[in-house]
Amino acid sequence: MEGRYTQSGILQNSLLFRLQAECMLTFEYCTDIELLHDNIANEFENLQDRVTSDVAVFQLKDSPVLLQKHKETELKITTEGHCLDLLQYIDSEDDTRKRHQDGTGVVLNIDLLWKLTGQCAVAKGPDCAPIIHHEHRNFQLVTVYLPLDVVMAVPTSEPVSSLSALMVNGVCKQLDDMRRCLCHYHEGDKFCTPRPYHFKPHGCDYIITVVYPEGVTDKQLESTRRRLHQVLILAEDRPLFRRANAFVFPEDKDSGGYLTNTHIGLPPQGGKESKTFLVQGTYSYHHYMQDRFNDDKWGCAYRSLQTIVSWFRHQGYTDHPIPTHKDIQQALVDIGDKEVTFIGSRQWIGSMEVSYCLDHMLGVTCKILSVSSGEELASKGRELAHHFQTQGTPIMIGGGVLAHTILGVDFNDVTGDLKFLILDPHYTGPEDLKTIQDKGWCGWKGPQFWDKNAHYNMCMPQRPVEI
Repeated sequence: MEGRYTQSGILQNSLLFRLQAECMLTFEYCTDIELLHDNIANEFENLQDRVTSDVAVFQLKDSPVLLQKHKETELKITTEGHCLDLLQYIDSEDDTRKRHQDGTGVVLNIDLLWKLTGQCAVAKGPDCAPIIHHEHRNFQLVTVYLPLDVVMAVPTSEPVSSLSALMVNGVCKQLDDMRRCLCHYHEGDKFCTPRPYHFKPHGCDYIITVVYPEGVTDKQLESTRRRLHQVLILAEDRPLFRRANAFVFPEDKDSGGYLTNTHIGLPPQGGKESKTFLVQGTYSYHHYMQDRFNDDKWGCAYRSLQTIVSWFRHQGYTDHPIPTHKDIQQALVDIGDKEVTFIGSRQWIGSMEVSYCLDHMLGVTCKILSVSSGEELASKGRELAHHFQTQGTPIMIGGGVLAHTILGVDFNDVTGDLKFLILDPHYTGPEDLKTIQDKGWCGWKGPQFWDKNAHYNMCMPQRPVEI
């Protein structure tokens, strides 16, 4: 089984291998912390010994390929050739080997199997007659299920024969991380499940895996994240390693619900002298008629606000749910901006109301940039480029009776030429990315897109300074 992802930098000439498995860890609980940690360490060592032995076999999903240290006649094991050659063995409905002969954008999934028969399995047992030691006492046994999720970037030219050793090393390292997590985060006999998360921060060309304990909040893990920022020399003014920031692999994406990052795949704009400045991170596309709610011809600013809130959710700044139209109206009534009769109405809102809601619901402040006409927007290239470069948040723009979301700009600093990447909330169709891009519901627009006779306000949300 394989998926596709966007590659850059180190990953450009590599294949991503992703190994997922669940291992059971059982150990004796005791109140002596040092002895308890020794018990846990011993069981992890036993599991690592098993992984490094010949009983561990790695299977490339949807293929007959099995990998291990030594060839066994009863198994089909491929050790010759390069990693890129593995694509030909995958039984894929979309015929990956024809479309991606260079391996670009392919994630190869691996299963961890255990041999239960054969000489190597027998060799793991005792060489003598079993000796039974019986001790009658009360004790408490703890069982934790370890959700292994190991990701490796392997050059396409790497020999297949080296893969099993790389996988063994990757699994053993992750088990070490899980052991440290398990020992650190427990209260008495209550143990958290250590779960791996993968991250690819904006500007990084590699994937980072971090093990977090389930049941421990992001707030409680702030010091851990701060150390990661410092070790990796990353800015400490925005969250990069919260659970919501985790890299989403193609096979993990929700096939239903809202489309995300609908601008990805659009052709580039501008010439050699221009630069593109885009929204940073992930957002969901909210538009007319979604959620079985008819807001056609009046709800565009509400939908733009929903898109902005989704951005703050995806980046891990908040877990506040996406507000409904009624939630938005209620918030404006609660702060005294609207009368009670506003709730349940079909009245429009503008950029100022959007900023009030963001402040009230999320604690997010906004800058308001105003222009007297659509023509004047063509002169705001530097301000908009600076916003996307420093803040990276979607911008809600309202003018006349229409509202849109600006996702980026293409700006020529010499000529002043400017194009806007627009996400249009007035779309009423199904969640069809091809239609949305081909018909321009998400696309690049020139200054002529704006009404030259309308006054415009731009609501520019500011990132909170936190990690």
